[in-house]
Amino acid sequence: MLLSLIFPTQGKIKIFGKELLQNRKEILASVGAIVEKPDFYGYMTAYKNLDILSRISGFPASKKKIMETLEMVRLEKRWNSKVKTFSHGMKQRLGIAQALIHDPKLIILDEPTTGLDPQGMKEVRDLVISLSKDFKKTVFLSSHILHEVELIANRMVIINKGKTVTEGTVQELLNATETKVAIEVDDTEKAAALLNESSFSLQFEPPTGTTLHLTMMKEQIPALNRLFVENGISVSSIVPTRSLEEYFLNLTGKEGQ
Repeated sequence: MLLSLIFPTQGKIKIFGKELLQNRKEILASVGAIVEKPDFYGYMTAYKNLDILSRISGFPASKKKIMETLEMVRLEKRWNSKVKTFSHGMKQRLGIAQALIHDPKLIILDEPTTGLDPQGMKEVRDLVISLSKDFKKTVFLSSHILHEVELIANRMVIINKGKTVTEGTVQELLNATETKVAIEVDDTEKAAALLNESSFSLQFEPPTGTTLHLTMMKEQIPALNRLFVENGISVSSIVPTRSLEEYFLNLTGKEGQ
């Protein structure tokens, strides 16, 4: 809908403060996108593909611009290689280059890491982060891989059955609710006894070796650490284990299904 490939049954879409359907050509001139898997002419080079695609889109790019864009996605050394020799991850990065060739303000990426191996996922993830931090681009990312969202996004919206459930920064949303924490100490029995006597509002499970597993508000962690240290308990590590995936499942009621 944001690309006007399909149309809403009701409501309006605004991008850059303007209604999309009334200003489609003007708005989409400043938008770049990949919908799942980009397609290229495999027998042509990366450079030639971008050259042709930029002309087809109505924004013919200069050689300098094409090379700069290939450098942004870290394919400048393969500019003269045929795309059929590229890995899936390289093709995804070339797809992002295609979306960037006309220097858009907004980049829409739909499931950009689908089908990639771990190395390819990291390459695309690092590229998306670089586009935001280094090149000041706004990236709108749709993904079901919540670990990727947690690593990439600074703001997110969770949608369940077509309705917005919550939105905010990843850290705000994860910090606003109780989180599971694994704390490694030198004396679990003493630490457990201390917790029972304390005024902390938390739950904890029987220790596993030298580790205590607690459920608590994240902002309580510094005070809890201080309590242990002041009472002669050495703390080796404190690891919050709540993930965005767990938060999503609890929020949408899908856990265990």
